[in-house]
Amino acid sequence: MGRKIGHISILVHDYDEAIAFYTDKAGFVLLADNAFGEGIRWVAVAPSAESATAIVFVQADTEEKRSRVGSQAANHVFLVVETDDCQRDYEQMKAKGVHFHGEPSVVPWGMEVVFEDLYGNRLDLLQPSGF
Repeated sequence: MGRKIGHISILVHDYDEAIAFYTDKAGFVLLADNAFGEGIRWVAVAPSAESATAIVFVQADTEEKRSRVGSQAANHVFLVVETDDCQRDYEQMKAKGVHFHGEPSVVPWGMEVVFEDLYGNRLDLLQPSGF
C-alpha cells in the first residue's frame, strides 16, 4: 500500500485573507474552496498544481485555536517549500511584501531563506542541492 502526506492543516483567522496571502504574495495556487454551510469551508492551497501535499486552512473557531494561529511550531520553521530557483522566488515574493528573515544563503543541502506568512508562521523556501 502506497502512503503519503496529502494535506497539512494550518490555523487561520480568516479564509479569504489567508487565500489572498498565499496566492497573491507567496505564489501558491488555490486547489479548492468549497463551502459546506454554517461558515465551514474546505480551502486548500499548494506551491503548484502538481504538488503532492497541500495546505488546508482551518478557521480558528475556538479560543485555543485562536491562541495558536501564527505559532503552530513556536518560532521554528513549520513547513519547507521546495523550489527550483530560490533567488527568483525570494525576489518575487519580497517585491509583493512577504517578510523574510535574511536573504537566500547557500547551505550544505542547497539554498534557503526563511519567510513568514501573514500570521507569523515560519516557512523555509528551499532550493535543494541537485536542481
